[in-house]
Amino acid sequence: MTDMPLTAKKIGVLMGGVSAEREISLKTGEAVLNALKRSGYRAIAIDVGPDLPFRLRDEGVELAFIALHGRYGEDGTVQGLLEMMGIPYTGSGILASALGMDKIASRKMFLYCEIPVPEFVALRRRDRFDIDRLPFGFPFVVKPSREGSSVGISIVRRAGEVGPALEGAFDFGPNILIEKYIQGKEVQVGILEERALGAIEIRPKGAFYDYTAKYTPGMSEHLFPAPLPDSLYRQILDWGLKAHQALECRGYSRVDLMVDGAGDPYVLEVNTLPGMTETSLLPEIARGTGIGFEELVERILKSAISCSL
Repeated sequence: MTDMPLTAKKIGVLMGGVSAEREISLKTGEAVLNALKRSGYRAIAIDVGPDLPFRLRDEGVELAFIALHGRYGEDGTVQGLLEMMGIPYTGSGILASALGMDKIASRKMFLYCEIPVPEFVALRRRDRFDIDRLPFGFPFVVKPSREGSSVGISIVRRAGEVGPALEGAFDFGPNILIEKYIQGKEVQVGILEERALGAIEIRPKGAFYDYTAKYTPGMSEHLFPAPLPDSLYRQILDWGLKAHQALECRGYSRVDLMVDGAGDPYVLEVNTLPGMTETSLLPEIARGTGIGFEELVERILKSAISCSL
């Protein structure tokens, strides 16, 4: 990178893409693009498709702000392309992105680092599922291994729901995760510049924090800071940062946890490219600590430079 100021560089906001989370990515990208422009940056929108290398070259992009969600954007693929092209980018690197996107691989890393996770089993499409061999009973959660935004997730409460839940999850890939259902509080930790900013509790209006609750205003209640005892709050921040570090994430992330009725926290996953829409949690956590949206976007942008030197 040269010494010219960031405001003089051509910044490409990569958005859209081809994953099941395309529409959310477009909203994230538009919000980031507008924030960068308001802050005086030379930012352009790039809707990501197979022609991405040519678009980056033809537009003269010098820095990429990745606003993609889901596969082919959040999973290390775009990160690898940008590294080959020598273009610095925001967020985590190739390996951390791939691990964060794969719920089974990340769970194995969390277990290795002694980070608490719900009991789970991994299932491949070709495997025979025997409910009697599950180490836990009903209810349990079925989710695709490599999707975000709660796409393809089901809570299974009785035997008749097993088949449809498995089929629904397998629609999104050959590997799925089956985990013990944790009854309790849904808590998210925001990470920025390798520091846990704070934790927010989500109280969805439905059975759980699904796609509708995440992206429809009014379908969930957000409580910041999460109303938890001080010692538990600090513990959750600690586990959130440890999960971020276990995958060797960089810059920023959002860590999703559950806290059961006994007050025991469990890490579910790390979102290496968390949403940045009007209902997104990381901006809300940041706002609760005095960091406005434009400042948050700018700090994420600047972290790409420091991580790429």
